[in-house]
Amino acid sequence: MKKVALVTGGSRGIGLGIAKCLAQSGFDLAINGMRKEEDTSESLEELRALGAEVLYCRGDVGGASERQQIMDSVQSHFNRLHVLVNNAGVAPKERNDILEATEESFEYVLKTNLNSAYFLSQLAANWMIAQKGESEDFKGAIINVSSISATVASVNRGEYCVAKAGMSMATQLFAVRLGEYDIPVYEVRPGVIATDMTAGVTEKYDKLIGSGLCVQQRWGLPQDVGLAVAALAKGDFPYSTGQVIMVDGGLTIPRL
Repeated sequence: MKKVALVTGGSRGIGLGIAKCLAQSGFDLAINGMRKEEDTSESLEELRALGAEVLYCRGDVGGASERQQIMDSVQSHFNRLHVLVNNAGVAPKERNDILEATEESFEYVLKTNLNSAYFLSQLAANWMIAQKGESEDFKGAIINVSSISATVASVNRGEYCVAKAGMSMATQLFAVRLGEYDIPVYEVRPGVIATDMTAGVTEKYDKLIGSGLCVQQRWGLPQDVGLAVAALAKGDFPYSTGQVIMVDGGLTIPRL
């Protein structure tokens, strides 16, 4: 029986890149997104063509009742969950200086980018512990997709940076708590990745990358993140719980 992975925000961008790599690695998939299922059909069929059984779980991971519904759907359909990938995220609707940013924007970003990962991890962890109790052979993992913004300050989107920094600590907290069950928890930290979220700043980052922003002078791709997540999901790093995997082309290496 194939392992099952739930990928939040998995029908587009980085999430879809992750889902493709997981499908190629032999996982069946539960894909969460906000769009209607018919609007994601092209992505879902692409994943099925890679050999995965795919369940689409529409819902806002920022809401408690919808998180529970997503998890209930996975349980009802697959009756198992081996890997949770907390990938769903939003950018601030407007980039404002932290001296002018609104509390409404802060709450909007943290609800989706941090609250969702924290409490979905709680739901998944308890289910994984139960599965571990039923079978000693059960192998589970939680993988949080954060951002270099966890440590790289951007004062015109402070709420995003705070959410990603919080996700980094959540990774360590769950890693410590789940250590006794041998359920590893990881953080994957992408750099500048070419997605619809970064489409509006393409010209800016083309210039920065061309002038040496990254050691590897190219944009990151969703597949770059997907390959890292798939390696963790497959269990290739069994003794590295709580650790950060950088996928940033060397952007955060201190240089003179």
